[in-house]
Amino acid sequence: MNEHYPFVNPPLPYAYDALEPYIDTKTMHLHHDRHLQTYVDNLNNALKDYPELQNLSLEQLIYNADRLPSVIRQSVINNGGGVYNHIFYFDGMSNSETRSQAGMLYTAIMEEFGATERFYDEFKKNALAVFGSGYAWLVADKDGKLKIVKSANQDTPIVQNLCPIAVIDVWEHAYYLKHYNERAAYVDNWFHVVDWNHAGELYEKCIASMQR
Repeated sequence: MNEHYPFVNPPLPYAYDALEPYIDTKTMHLHHDRHLQTYVDNLNNALKDYPELQNLSLEQLIYNADRLPSVIRQSVINNGGGVYNHIFYFDGMSNSETRSQAGMLYTAIMEEFGATERFYDEFKKNALAVFGSGYAWLVADKDGKLKIVKSANQDTPIVQNLCPIAVIDVWEHAYYLKHYNERAAYVDNWFHVVDWNHAGELYEKCIASMQR
């Protein structure tokens, strides 16, 4: 994640057309270059007159939102969350042939859900259950137990002391150009591009941080 103000929109870790045919090139351009960039610009604008906040990391700003000046608090929640969530989403996909190698995470998924089909069903159910705009996340709680949770708008699970592992963005701008209002079709296609190798690395970091 970005270190501190001024925040930047990092380049995609793959080509814009790398996720075709599952997520289309035009959506990736618009989603990354316009939607995410707007969140970055708005976050920087909110912080520009607060030098005492400019050395805080993105996660610190989100964690401590209730302590921020009231005039910028909601803007930081909305736009800081937008930056965090979108970077997490884009980094969590890949066209790599190794993306299915989840390592320890696969074992944990099998222990918690019993079968990959049940896991996919639960994840999809949560993604479809988001009312309006939001996200569905795979997270680990403070005990290392896997959970699938929903978040509305640009809320993030880190404020609930949950450690994010994978996420799907179900705002309409993430899929409407290709899938129109068929969110279920988009969710099915997203499963084809999830980088489970990356998710597995995040899961191991979550577990390691809990053992300190």
